[in-house]
Amino acid sequence: MEQTAKLSGGKKRFRLERAKVKLLASYYGHPARDLKLICITGTTGKVTVAHYVHEILGIAKQPAAILASEKAIKASVLHRFLNDAWKAKVTYAIITAPAESLAADTFYGLPVYVAALTDFAPTGLADEDLSGYLGAQSSLFEMQPESVVLNRDDAHYADFAKFRGKNETLTYGASSDADLRIDYSKLYRKGCEASLSFGRQAFTVASFLTGEPIIGYMACAAAIATTLNIAPNVITEGIANYDPEQK
Repeated sequence: MEQTAKLSGGKKRFRLERAKVKLLASYYGHPARDLKLICITGTTGKVTVAHYVHEILGIAKQPAAILASEKAIKASVLHRFLNDAWKAKVTYAIITAPAESLAADTFYGLPVYVAALTDFAPTGLADEDLSGYLGAQSSLFEMQPESVVLNRDDAHYADFAKFRGKNETLTYGASSDADLRIDYSKLYRKGCEASLSFGRQAFTVASFLTGEPIIGYMACAAAIATTLNIAPNVITEGIANYDPEQK
């Protein structure tokens, strides 16, 4: 009886959240329909990847707005942002998608253009929480995005490999099976660089940020930009242009 009541309460909250999201979208006139949404999920690195992509689009002279946070994003904040982006006449809206927001159905009904994964490495979670966290992040890829970008090196890649973009699915990583491959990388005291290859194209990216995870974040941003048909030299310049200390 207690378990049934708990499930019933959860379904009620879920319906209320979805109704709230639908109401907000209607209130603002569904601005997302006129935008290309790039949604980035993952346990870590979402904000860094989002800023790399924003800089790349800036170099490509593609109008873009960004909403980036490692913390949960409220539905009211998201839909206000989309409305402001629409008013600013941007083409792309780059948004981080924390698992907490996905679990709350904050992104319900949005026309996702690109869905990308940085990594899936939650620590300290019980098995049932881990399953829910995985399910929340997976839900983004179930929204029929035009393009899907996945981390081929991630330990949980098998859980995400089933997700495909309607037009394109692109993997990145040091794995020989990755579509956009990390061939070489080097860390410096104040930055890092990596040699990437996609098909017959090879190019180098470098960042003011340092640490091994940054290599993967640069590759993720490069893969997202590749799905947008942005040239490697523009990707290189955009990634190099992001300096968080100047923001």
